Amino acid sequence: MIEPRLRLPLAAVLTTALAVALVWTVEFDGYRRDPGGLSWRYALCWALFAAAAWAVRRAPVRRAVALILAGSALVAVTGLVAPPRTSTDAYRYAWDGRVQASGTSPYDYVPAAPELAPLRDAWLFPTGAACAGPDRARLASPAATPRCTRLNRPAVHTIYPPLAESYFYGVQLLSPDGARLKPLQIGGAVLSVAVTGALLLVLRRRGDPRTAAYWAWCPAVPVEAVNNAHVDVLGVLFTVAGLGAVAVRRARGGALLGAAVAAKLVPAVVLPGALSGVRRPRDAAAVLLPAAAVLALCYLPYLLASHDSVLGYLSGYLNEEGYRDASAGSRYALLRLLLPDAWALPVLVVVLILLCGGVLWHGSPERPWCGTLLVTGAAFLLLTPGYSWYALLLIALVALDGRWEWLAVAAAGTVAYVTARAFPAHGAVATTAYAVAAAGVGVGWLVRRRAAPGSPRRPFGAGAPLAMRVRGGRARTARPPR
Repeated sequence: MIEPRLRLPLAAVLTTALAVALVWTVEFDGYRRDPGGLSWRYALCWALFAAAAWAVRRAPVRRAVALILAGSALVAVTGLVAPPRTSTDAYRYAWDGRVQASGTSPYDYVPAAPELAPLRDAWLFPTGAACAGPDRARLASPAATPRCTRLNRPAVHTIYPPLAESYFYGVQLLSPDGARLKPLQIGGAVLSVAVTGALLLVLRRRGDPRTAAYWAWCPAVPVEAVNNAHVDVLGVLFTVAGLGAVAVRRARGGALLGAAVAAKLVPAVVLPGALSGVRRPRDAAAVLLPAAAVLALCYLPYLLASHDSVLGYLSGYLNEEGYRDASAGSRYALLRLLLPDAWALPVLVVVLILLCGGVLWHGSPERPWCGTLLVTGAAFLLLTPGYSWYALLLIALVALDGRWEWLAVAAAGTVAYVTARAFPAHGAVATTAYAVAAAGVGVGWLVRRRAAPGSPRRPFGAGAPLAMRVRGGRARTARPPR
């Protein structure tokens, strides 16, 4: 065993090594030409992350908090060393910001619409030889010169909710001419460090702040939140703040969770967890009504300014990704191993309803993230999403609750999105990754159960016997709520 006094220096060395490995990984443009090589780089980063997170877990708390925050900033800036490597979504963010700056609602026209032709430039809409890149979408052109765009799905309306669109607009207004995607990446770095700060504030009162390292140093954060600049990190920030607030003041927490949904619709899955232990309708309304009010207020300006639907391509996206028809894609992969395709969606709904019911009835109102992690993680395992950045929400919940085994689900998302491209049987690789992650979660549950035999009854979904509080560098068990 390593002495506690040596754990902090070891964690600092490992975090520095992680930052170096991340720079090496982000600079490597292998998503399309060498996904296998890129996957090995990811594996190294995840191994260093695991070692660093393990080292800091028994380090003195106050110094560990300082290291976690400093390491969060160091890890975040590694995503700035290159343009987006594995996603083109940020180009759509930049376009939506530009459209709003021109005085047009981003929901009214598709990027290929002739009404927006004056906003096109050679960067987002190249021509000629510049259209040879693999990430270019071809556009119809009456001329002989090829026309294309860096935007994915240029023939469909935007899918992003109103708070995300406001963020794109704000970044556009603050960006100097010719800055391109760097302001969005910088915004992602700032938001990711802000999430670390929010985690530390919440965990300082209701947990072990050292588990914030699970977010602060996770390789998925600089890759997805910073390098690819995914707006999911904005929703994660509001989610962490909302779950921390809902344990004290339900209305304030509900409002913040409504903002999270208005930034990215995925955080809607945390609402059952936010109601942990809530059995009276008026207590549930104290969370849900402010959430609905904030969501409605965010949509209202765009409803008034838009001539088309503010839901954009949402319905088409659900169809495209196979969420409505299990046989149409690679969603519900684990369920489809055991059940006919037609049963996958109904079984998923039943399982999630049962889990939500357990969280509502037996969850801990003082630690709502325990049940939230259970419901969200189960939803990921049942849905088997193909995009790795969706797991940013799950990683933050792991940092709040401390059950590190759920990080395997986030890693499975990366395997499904990147590593599977190196194999002819993409779907089989992704399904295997999620199956291994599910097994890892089960093993983690057994280990925790055996480590605390005969312990008092735990909140539904909780990983530790009782809520842990940390003071002066030592963790002590708090009395369970009466």
